[in-house]
Amino acid sequence: MSGNIFGNIFKVSTFGESHGKAVGGIIDGCPSGVELNLEKIQYELNRRKPGQSSIVTQRNESDTVNFLSGIFNKKTTGTPIGFVIYNNDQKSDDYEHIKNVYRPSHSDFTYEKKYGIRDYRGGGRSSARETICRVVAGSIAKQIIKDIKIIAYVSSVGNICIDKSYEDLNLSEKIIESNPIRCPDIHYAKKMISKIKEIKSMGDTVGGTITCVVKNIPIGIGEPIFNKLHAELAKAMLSINAVKGFEYGSGFDGTKLTGSQHNDLFEKNGKTQTNLSGGIQGGISNGMDIYFKIALKPVATIMQEQKTIDKYGNSIYIKGKGRHDPCVLPRAVPIVESMTALVLVDYFMYNKLSKYSSIFNN
Repeated sequence: MSGNIFGNIFKVSTFGESHGKAVGGIIDGCPSGVELNLEKIQYELNRRKPGQSSIVTQRNESDTVNFLSGIFNKKTTGTPIGFVIYNNDQKSDDYEHIKNVYRPSHSDFTYEKKYGIRDYRGGGRSSARETICRVVAGSIAKQIIKDIKIIAYVSSVGNICIDKSYEDLNLSEKIIESNPIRCPDIHYAKKMISKIKEIKSMGDTVGGTITCVVKNIPIGIGEPIFNKLHAELAKAMLSINAVKGFEYGSGFDGTKLTGSQHNDLFEKNGKTQTNLSGGIQGGISNGMDIYFKIALKPVATIMQEQKTIDKYGNSIYIKGKGRHDPCVLPRAVPIVESMTALVLVDYFMYNKLSKYSSIFNN
């Protein structure tokens, strides 16, 4: 299986399966001398881990990261950073009933047809448990580009949508982390939580959207043709489990405007009066806030009976069992932030511009 490496200079390679002994990764290309706050890395993992509230899966994992190399006295050495997170609460028997069955809207069918074999325990490699590794690497990336502020939050669950721009919301960490859905508007947060609990009681699941905002980004990040900044962000977001859509700036709503309405007019200082471009023009950051939204589908495993087929082509009925998220959104927030950080740190290192050298700890 190829395709397990992300990045061009700051490269992250991940390994492991949902019900294997562990998941982990290797970060290659991290500069030396970066002072790391290891508690912050664990904090980010705690935001992603299961069992943190009643609206997520109750799998009981500490998700404690163990660094094996590349860090000495809490500073990066410039050598590959190896890390591992052990799985402690697998219940593989919960998946015995799907050993020879293809679950609807899962990767079971495509994996087996492509590789001739699949790990049916929790989805194996296709499980979102792999994203732990992204959060470890993304947290390190955040600490390298520490002046860049990356904020993600849940902006909709099902048909419950925040009707405000991110500029009209309090995006402080304290507010976003004050509720289990990670929504900065407490009024909507309560509605979203109630919706998830209602859906869960029916044995069903629900999707929604996450909005991400990047502040303090300098002008000039990104490349103008195939490596456009928004293209790389889109690739990063679409690599996350359950993501079905990506839009930045005005997105699809921008198609409803005329050019005269949509153009971002310049001020004397180079800033723009509006920011429908989403902080990116010609594939390159223009110094304004970058903001984008991603759509996540409802979790495919539901506690209701559905018709499917087995590996022999027989039509059968299947019902989910075990511990599953009724909604992936709250746990996906730190994953979105991490993938954003990985894209940006790679660009900073690629540009190697002297005016950006101050982002690395001296």
